[in-house]
Amino acid sequence: MRKLFSYVAISLDGYYEGPNGEFDWPNVDAEYFEFANQSDAYIDTLLFGRTGYEHMAAHWPDATGPDPEIVEFMNSVPKVVVSATLEKAEWNNTTLVGSDDLAETVKALKQQPGKEIALFGSVQLTASLLELGLIDELRVLVNPLILGEGRSLFSTLNRRIHLELWRTTTFRSGNVLLTYRPA
Repeated sequence: MRKLFSYVAISLDGYYEGPNGEFDWPNVDAEYFEFANQSDAYIDTLLFGRTGYEHMAAHWPDATGPDPEIVEFMNSVPKVVVSATLEKAEWNNTTLVGSDDLAETVKALKQQPGKEIALFGSVQLTASLLELGLIDELRVLVNPLILGEGRSLFSTLNRRIHLELWRTTTFRSGNVLLTYRPA
């Protein structure tokens, strides 16, 4: 069975977006891009909810840098979007699926042969899949920044989810990647 992991970036105070929906604050540098490119080698499918997909599809098709390998990866890898409201998904290599039976859709995706499935951003979908027990790893990149206000990472969770810390990765930039697995 393929592993599904969720990858989200947050501020030190736990926000994934600023108060006006901005995401212009992540702290990325050459060391981070090298790490991302190494990680991408283990991924062959991206999973998004509608909002995450719309943000990514607005950025990546015309992106030019700063790392051409990441741009190529994001535009070429197969993508699956789960949405009840999106009518079309035009970003290269994207399949749109309904959210009527989220659990069965994701279970079927995990049963397919291949490498890891990465859920980038898409915090509401991450919360739903955590509650369903379908996330194998939660990777949270904590940026050395305090936003003061914004949208909290897990504000849509309806129950407690117990996790165990599996790995930490620190970067010279001050970022810390916390990798958790459901307990």
